[in-house]
Order: sequence, then C-alpha cells, then structure tokens
Amino acid sequence: MGVRNTVFQATKKMTIQLTTAPRADHHRLAGMIHGAIGMAIFAGSLPATRVAVMGLDAIFLTAGRAAGAGILAALLLAATRQKLPARSDLLPLLVVAGGVVLGFPLLTALALKSVPSAHAIVFVGLLPLVTALFAVLRAAEKPRAPFWLWAMAGSASVCIYALWHSTGGFAAPDLLMLAAIVVCGLGYAEGSRLSKRIGSWQTICWALVLSLPISLPATLATLPGDLKTVAQPVWLGFGYVTLFSMFIGFFFWYRGLLLGGIARVSQIQLFQPFLGLALAAVVLGETVSPDIAVVALVIGVCVWQARKHA
Repeated sequence: MGVRNTVFQATKKMTIQLTTAPRADHHRLAGMIHGAIGMAIFAGSLPATRVAVMGLDAIFLTAGRAAGAGILAALLLAATRQKLPARSDLLPLLVVAGGVVLGFPLLTALALKSVPSAHAIVFVGLLPLVTALFAVLRAAEKPRAPFWLWAMAGSASVCIYALWHSTGGFAAPDLLMLAAIVVCGLGYAEGSRLSKRIGSWQTICWALVLSLPISLPATLATLPGDLKTVAQPVWLGFGYVTLFSMFIGFFFWYRGLLLGGIARVSQIQLFQPFLGLALAAVVLGETVSPDIAVVALVIGVCVWQARKHA
C-alpha cells in the first residue's frame, strides 16, 4: 500500500506540473504582451507632458489629467456595476493614487518646465529596477540573483547613455525626476499587488475616483483664464496624458504585471526611454544620437536575460 500510494502521489504531482506549466508560460507571455503595449503608451507621456507644460500650469496639468481620467473611471465603474473596494483596500489604493495618479505626473511636469523631455526620459531607465525592488518589498516576489545582475546592467546602460550625452550637471529637475521614479515604482508594485484582489483595470479606476476630491477642485482652481489662448498642440498633449497615459495605458500595464509578474514584466520599461526619445525627436524636434540603436540592442539582451531569470 505504501509503494502504491507513493507512486500515485508522484504521478499526480507530475500530471499537475504538466498541465500547469503550459498555462504558466501562456500567462507569462500574455503578461509580456500586455506590458509591452502599456509601456508603448507610456512612452509618449513625457513628450506629451513637455508639449502641454509649454502652455499650461504644471498643477493644472496634473490635476486636470487626473480629474478627466477620474470622471471616465467613475462612468466605467458605474456602467459595469463594480462593487466597492473593501476597507482594507483603501490604503493601497491611496498609495497607487499618490504614486501614479498625482505624484509622478506632478513631479515630471515640474521637471519638464526646466529641461527637455529627452533629458528627463533617460531617468525612466531606472524605473524597472525600482519597480522590481518594490516587488520584493511589497509583493513578496523573489527573483533569482542573475535577474538582479541583468536588471542592474540594463539600468546602468541607460544611465551611461544619459551621462555620455548629458549637456549639463545634476540639477533640481533631476531630483524631481528621481523622486518621480521612486513614487511611480511604488505605485506600480502596489497596484499590481492590489490587482490580484480587485482586478487590473478596476485598480486604476478606483485610484482615479479616490483622487477626484483633490484633482477636481484643483483643476477648477487652476483653470486657465482664457482657454482660447492655449494652442492646439498643448491641448493635444493634455488629451494624450489624460486619456492614454492616465487611463488606457494602465489597463494594459497592470494586467501585464498581474499575469507575468512585477519584476519580470517591469524590465520591459527599459525600452521606454528609447521609444520616448524617438517620439521626442519626431514631435518636438529634439536631437537624438544615432548610437541609441546600439544601446537599445544591449537593453534587449538585458531584458531577455532578466525575464529568463525572474
């Protein structure tokens, strides 16, 4: 009986492994795809913000994008009849709101009033590493040692590229960008952790709704005196960060982090600076060095290896 029971348990375990492994691989692949779409949407955030702050106050831009997306979120939650979050979920939702709804947009908008988007974009290269650190602290993920080596190599590649092409020293806008990266990484990790309980798109929607008591009055208080004097490109930038950066992009991003794992999928963000730089060159006419292709290739290897060891 003992031998028969042992054989039965071993067979059962092997069967479970064979049936769950393809499912896990499918989830990881789906997570990477969703994450890549979200990353591509976010890549346009800093160039669009740079355009918007040319004609709008940074406070209005931050509050306005959050309020506009918050109204859309409230309508979507009501239309789909989502149940209210549990009381225990309120604090994590406030962390998400403080990080990605208010903190990151405000800090980057303030920084981009003084520096070009091409300069600010390179700080995004630190975001995957920061997000992975918060994945360990907040979501109890445990990537293997080689993951950290490749993640640090990827972030270092972006930073070296930034320093090599830097036209000035470290200044106050750089501190704002570093603070933005920290609060954003925390918001990403906390939002992904919360997505397991209330859903991926529901997480950003509830965070936006909880922000409305702050974002809506702040929008009305800082509304431009004469809306007709604001140029059309400025409104287009405002519209992009409201609809895509603050709303639609998170549908894909949080879903990707949920399916593929925070540490693994976050490394896709290493490509975000280069997509952002390309957009800055096309939209804003900012100069981008041709050696970006070499760095992008190095980043691709780092992302592939980090994903493999996560």
